[in-house]
Amino acid sequence: MTDLIPLTVLFGNPERTSPRLSPDGTRLAWLAPSMGMLNVWIAPVSAGAGIDWEQSRAVTNDAESGIKTFVWAEDGTRLLYVRDVSGDENWRLYEADLDTGEYRDLTPHHGVQARIIATAPGRPSEVLVGLNIDDPQLHDVYRLDLAAGKLVKEVENPGVIGWFADSALEVRGGFKPNGDGSLAMLVRDEAGGWRPLKTIPADDAMSTSMVTVSADGASVFMITPAGGEAARLVQIDLVSGAEEVLAADAGQLADISRVRCHPVTREPQIATVRKERADYQVLDRSLADDFAAVRKLHPGDLVFEGGDNADTLWLVSFVNDSGPIPYFLYDRRTGDATLLFEHRPELNRYTLAPMVPFSFRARDGLLIHGYATFPADGPSENLPTVVYVHGGPWARDFWGFDPEAQWLANRGYLCLQVNFRGSTGYGKAFVNAGDREWGRGMQDDLTDAVAFASAEGWTDPGRVAIYGWSYGGYAALAGAAFTPEVYRCAVDVVGPSNLIALIETIPPYWAPMIAQFHRRLGDPVRDAAFLSSISPLSRAADIRIPLLIAQGGNDPRVNRAEAEQIVSALRRAGIEHEYLLFPDEGHGFAKPENRLKFYAAAERFLARYLGGRFEE
Repeated sequence: MTDLIPLTVLFGNPERTSPRLSPDGTRLAWLAPSMGMLNVWIAPVSAGAGIDWEQSRAVTNDAESGIKTFVWAEDGTRLLYVRDVSGDENWRLYEADLDTGEYRDLTPHHGVQARIIATAPGRPSEVLVGLNIDDPQLHDVYRLDLAAGKLVKEVENPGVIGWFADSALEVRGGFKPNGDGSLAMLVRDEAGGWRPLKTIPADDAMSTSMVTVSADGASVFMITPAGGEAARLVQIDLVSGAEEVLAADAGQLADISRVRCHPVTREPQIATVRKERADYQVLDRSLADDFAAVRKLHPGDLVFEGGDNADTLWLVSFVNDSGPIPYFLYDRRTGDATLLFEHRPELNRYTLAPMVPFSFRARDGLLIHGYATFPADGPSENLPTVVYVHGGPWARDFWGFDPEAQWLANRGYLCLQVNFRGSTGYGKAFVNAGDREWGRGMQDDLTDAVAFASAEGWTDPGRVAIYGWSYGGYAALAGAAFTPEVYRCAVDVVGPSNLIALIETIPPYWAPMIAQFHRRLGDPVRDAAFLSSISPLSRAADIRIPLLIAQGGNDPRVNRAEAEQIVSALRRAGIEHEYLLFPDEGHGFAKPENRLKFYAAAERFLARYLGGRFEE
C-alpha cells in the first residue's frame, strides 16, 4: 500500500511557483512562502550561469492572504501585484520597488476593484488600470504614472466589460454586452468616439476571448467560434471588420485554448488546442526548431509561461499528471535549457497516480469526456468513488497534476472528473447544450458517469460520493437533493443552494453580463418557478444522505446565506451534516491553515461513509 501523502504536501504552500522573467531577462521573480504566505521573490539571471539562488530574496511581505498573481512593470524595476481583504475581491493594485525596497498602494480606494488592463514595452513607466470608482458595475480606464504614482481617468466606460489597448497603451476598443446575451465589439475613433465593428452572437459569447492587439494597432487577434463550431484564432481588421482564420482544430471538435505571442511584435507564434491532452500549432515557422527542442525536455504537456522582451529566453512548464510541475528556462541563442525548480518537489517522495481519459455516451447520446484517477496500487475495480465536479460551470477539467485527484486516489478512491454538457473547450454546441440544464441534463451527465464507471466494473455503486467547489458545490447539493439514491454522501464547498438568490446577489461588476445568466441559467422574475425547481434548497426535504458544507464568510459570488439556508433546512429535517464556516475567506480558501482544516475534515468525512484512508 502506498504511503499517505501528507495534506501539507498536497495543499500547503508550494515550495516555488509562477516564475516570471524581467523584461530585460536579467532577473527572475516567482512566488514562494514567506511569513507563512506566498510572496514574491527575485534572483539575478546571468548568461551561461543561470539563476543565482544565493542572492534570492523576498520582495513583498503579505502576511494576510498571500499573493496569487503578479507582473513585472515594463521598466524592470518594479513588480505589480493585487490583493484583497479576506476574499472580498475588491482588489487593490500594489507596487514593490526593487531598487528602494518600498511598497505603494497604487489604488487606495475602499470598496473599489482594480484590474490591470495593459502594459507595453514602449511605455515602461505607465500602466492602464480599470477602476469601478464611479459605477460599481463598470470599470473606467485610468492611466497610471508609476514614477509619480498618479492616476488619471482616460476613458469613460460606455458599457463594456473588457477593454483592449495597443502597444502605445491607447485604448482601441472593448466588448459591450447586449440585452440578448450577444456582445457588441466597439472600436474607438481618433476623436474618442465609439462605433460598433461587429456583433458576437450570444451562442458564441461564452467561447470568445481577446488575445491581443497587433503592434500597429490596425487589427486584433481573438479566439472565437463565430462563423464556425469550435473556437478559432482569428485576426480582425479594426476598420473593415474583415476576418482571417489563423489557427483552428482540423476537425472543429475542440477550441483553441491558448496562444503564445511575441512579447513586442505581438504576432501569434504558437497555438494550443486542448483535447484529451494538448496539441500545438506552430504559426511562426522560424520557431520550429526551438519548439521541438523544448518539447523534448519533458513528456508532459508544454505550457509557455513567458520570457524576456527580446524573445531569446523562454520560461516553460510541463503539465504532468503524476508528478510535480517542472519549470525550465530555455535560451534560444544557445539551445541550452535549465531546470529552475519543481513546484512541489516533496511529491517525488510519494507514488502518484496517472490520470486516464475516458468517454461515454450520455442518456441522450451526447458524447461526454472525462478523466479517471485510480489509486496507484491495489485493485482497479469495485472501488469507492468520488465524483469531483469542476466549478464554473463554464470551464473544464484538464489532463495534468490535480492535487485533489491525487489526494482522493491516495486515500483509496477512484476520482471521476466529468466534462459535463456546458463545459468549455469542446465547441460552442457543447457549451450551449448546458443552457438551462443546471440540475437537469448537466446533473444527468454526472449520474450517467457513475453508471458508466459502475458498468465498467471500476465503481462500487453503493460507495459513491459527489464533491465540488462553486458550481461543483451546487452539483453536490443537487446530487444529494435530486438523486440521493446515487450517492452515499456529498461535499459542497461555496456552492449555491438557491439559484434565484444566486442571480439576485451577483457582484455588481458581473451585472453587465446578467443577460448571459438569464439565457444560460434563468431569469429570476420570469423563471422563478423553474429556478426554484432546480435549486437544492427547494428539495432539501428529499435529502437523506450526509453532507459536509464549507463556506467563506466574505464570499462575494456565493453569499454566506446560500450555505446557511441549506444547513438550517438540514438541521430541521434531522439530516446528518457538518458545517465549516471560514469567516476570513471568500470564494475559496486562500490561507493555508484554512485549506488544511477543510481537507482534514473532508477526508475524515469521506472515510466515515466510503471507507477510505485519512491522515491521523
